[in-house]
Amino acid sequence: MTDKNILFSVIMPTLNESITLTHSVTKLLESIESHAQVEIILSDGGSDDNSLKQVQHFPITIVNSKKGRALQMNAGARQANGEWLLFLHADTRLPDNWMQLIHNCKGNWGRFDVQLSGRHWLFRVIEKAMNWRSQKTSIATGDQVLFFRRNFFHQLEGFPEIPLMEDIAISKLARKFIAANCIAQPVITSSRRWEKNGILRTIILMWSLRLAYWLGIKPERLHRIYYSS
Repeated sequence: MTDKNILFSVIMPTLNESITLTHSVTKLLESIESHAQVEIILSDGGSDDNSLKQVQHFPITIVNSKKGRALQMNAGARQANGEWLLFLHADTRLPDNWMQLIHNCKGNWGRFDVQLSGRHWLFRVIEKAMNWRSQKTSIATGDQVLFFRRNFFHQLEGFPEIPLMEDIAISKLARKFIAANCIAQPVITSSRRWEKNGILRTIILMWSLRLAYWLGIKPERLHRIYYSS
């Protein structure tokens, strides 16, 4: 049963996140208005670095799961008690007033606008394109921090357990019932992958994968392409 005292369950899928995890959990805890109303669940896919040791002293729940973001998020959701389930990547930071922003939402699900952490001017173009497209289509990516009312999430049967594009897939399921709440105040997500692999190269890769998924290419094949890149 849902614990009526817990309004938000923040579920973070983790895998070897020692670089960012301590900072991310610290900032998340600082943003919480009432610790009695929020639970933090780390759903770990088998980290073999020291990331989990770094955060053991925090007031969080650690869930062990099979590797795979959808599998990990669903495993975390099964342990969640909050009215709202919030799926947060370890390298993404919520705005300080995120609790109030979600509490004001009228529907059953939504996402935030996203801001990339890098300073390159192309990141500003990418952000605007991502947020505009998402607002028009009610399709969101995990970087935009998807959130769902708990009962609605279970009505959707959780994230489709596919190795890639699980965020797109659940958005398509959810929008059949109601459009997404699009919160304009942005979350800040790391641009490290873009900077490491090249901004234009990453743009081309992301759009190619999205097009391939739309054309029916299996997520297993897209997963291999994404991580081999």
